[in-house]
Amino acid sequence: MDIEFFRAYCLAKKGVVACFPFDDKTLVFKVLDKMFALTNLERFPFGVNLKCDPKKALELRELYPESIFPGYHMNKKHWNTIYFEAHHTDEFLKKAIDESYRLVVATFTKKRQQELAAM
Repeated sequence: MDIEFFRAYCLAKKGVVACFPFDDKTLVFKVLDKMFALTNLERFPFGVNLKCDPKKALELRELYPESIFPGYHMNKKHWNTIYFEAHHTDEFLKKAIDESYRLVVATFTKKRQQELAAM
């Protein structure tokens, strides 16, 4: 998966916008103003910070120690940095993005979840 496919995949999700809230090189994807994915456009290899269930985050880091690490500049319990240019399939990466999005949406109030569903 390359940066353009990643960007399009994230933006296709309901309620998602892309922005640069920190600087001009950190691309952030938010669902209703809550971050679920971010990447440094100048970092190579291409890596993305994604939210993850804490138990699963540890499992993934053990399974893929060469390409999945505690989230760079993030809460390391809840975020992983995944290097996309490793041996991961597009399906694996899509699932990781989907999980991050789902975890963020799950924190919304019922009102915010209804707002998202109505979009």
